[in-house]
Amino acid sequence: MSHVVPLRYAGSSLRVLDQLALPARARWIVCRTPEEVASAIREMRVRGAPAIGIAAGYGLALAARRSRARTAAGLRQDLERAGARLAAARPTAVNLAWAVGRVLRVGGGSPAELRSRVLGEARAIEREDLAANLAMGRLGARLLRRRMNVLTHCNTGALATAGHGTALGVIRTAHAAGKIRLVYVDETRPYLQGARLTAWELKRDRIPFVLITDNMAAHFMARGPVGAVLVGADRITRHGDVANKIGTYGLAVLARAHGIPFYVVAPTSTLDLSLTHGREIPIEERPAHEVLQLAGRRIAPPGIRAAHPAFDVTPGRLVTAIVTEAGVARPPYAHSLPRLKE
Repeated sequence: MSHVVPLRYAGSSLRVLDQLALPARARWIVCRTPEEVASAIREMRVRGAPAIGIAAGYGLALAARRSRARTAAGLRQDLERAGARLAAARPTAVNLAWAVGRVLRVGGGSPAELRSRVLGEARAIEREDLAANLAMGRLGARLLRRRMNVLTHCNTGALATAGHGTALGVIRTAHAAGKIRLVYVDETRPYLQGARLTAWELKRDRIPFVLITDNMAAHFMARGPVGAVLVGADRITRHGDVANKIGTYGLAVLARAHGIPFYVVAPTSTLDLSLTHGREIPIEERPAHEVLQLAGRRIAPPGIRAAHPAFDVTPGRLVTAIVTEAGVARPPYAHSLPRLKE
């Protein structure tokens, strides 16, 4: 298991490993208010669907600690306001709203009791996520043959979770079992989570990998070295449509064209069974300058427009299986996914 921890709650603050500073340096940001936690989420200093849910839980714990309310009802109003700000920080990942809603549902007869239960729920979310990641690692590793080359997109490791990771967690577990020969790491434009973060994690764990640009994936699939594609998810609908980092849909199309299994690895908190189809998922549009610049330097002519949808949606018909901590779902997902929530 990776020893990377992206978040550390310290009572009066939440320390966030700034993922914008990696891999050059490991810099910790100290968040003392729920507004600072929301900013860290919005600015992608903490990112990854499970990790931002955990951060939001602790953001509410900070809100409870800072509230001057003298009644439980007054404290709950303060928590509701903080929760709305945290949930709005990024709209696509359902784990964020799920974690906020879970913490806000706790009861408490007095302000002190409510504060204690809010913190306890935040800690439980973090603890349960780590356990889920380890379970997904074991279940997902069983799907892979020995000595395989796999391809992954974005960052789905310890940095994106409470530890170990989702898709990258499967790769970690499979590597320990002798099943991974080489990992192809998509750079993941325009934020370069693969180049900056996944490569950093794999190097620390001494797992063999090679970094490729996003538009090289088809080349390597056609030549046969890629045995499976593993990705994470930010929201999954009842029919198995998967919202994930932009570029995921293209990989699924390529995998289908080359007869390569395409596995999605995500905790059950990512399942949004209230939605039927992927077109219902809100897609976050990020600032254009993130496409127009690279490492703070402009790479396109001045005065032009750029689009930056942060996510795309992969239809469930292109997904071989969805790995969760509760089990592995296969098509038809409208039947298999609800069973995982029972």
